Amino acid sequence: MDSEKESVQNCVMPRKPHVLLAASGSVAAIKFASLCHSFSDWAEVKAVATKSSLHFIDKPSMPKDVVLYTEEDEWSTWKRIGDNVLHIELRKWADVMVIAPLSANTLAKIAGGLCDNLLTCIVRAWDFDKPLFVAPAMNTFMWTNPFTERHINAITELGISLVPPITKRLACGDYGNGAMAEPSLIHSTVRLSFESRAPSSQNGQG
Repeated sequence: MDSEKESVQNCVMPRKPHVLLAASGSVAAIKFASLCHSFSDWAEVKAVATKSSLHFIDKPSMPKDVVLYTEEDEWSTWKRIGDNVLHIELRKWADVMVIAPLSANTLAKIAGGLCDNLLTCIVRAWDFDKPLFVAPAMNTFMWTNPFTERHINAITELGISLVPPITKRLACGDYGNGAMAEPSLIHSTVRLSFESRAPSSQNGQG
């Protein structure tokens, strides 16, 4: 009997990683649906979008099984003391968080510890024993601004990992560094890093 139980336990597949994808207000958010598709085959995905990012996200192209949370969802289900708070529940659920695109504004907020929307509240509550990746996207002049260097240094000290921007023709027509890395590169970077961690990080309880 014991050997049968042991056999059954060995056949139980580990659950998929829980990946929380988040988009802030950058034109690069037009690639957010593609990013969600990239992760969906490998992980269980939930998504968060700031108000300004919704201007660029192509909602009909989002994977059907990915729930997209917005500001309106933060308190809509909260009625009384003891009810779940969305940013805390998402923080608990996620094994890894990826903010792509990360705008200059949201970068500055995170570096300063501000938490005035759903995305930044999750980061403020984040357990930094779990990985958090960011893929910045902004104009070259903003990327090379001294403030950006300070903010990148500040979040790096927290343990946040950077997927650096790339050089290409930007949405404004300028050519330079500051474009968000391609979704395929973000996915492969995060997946490789996550899978290289201790196996226990993938075999937690659902």
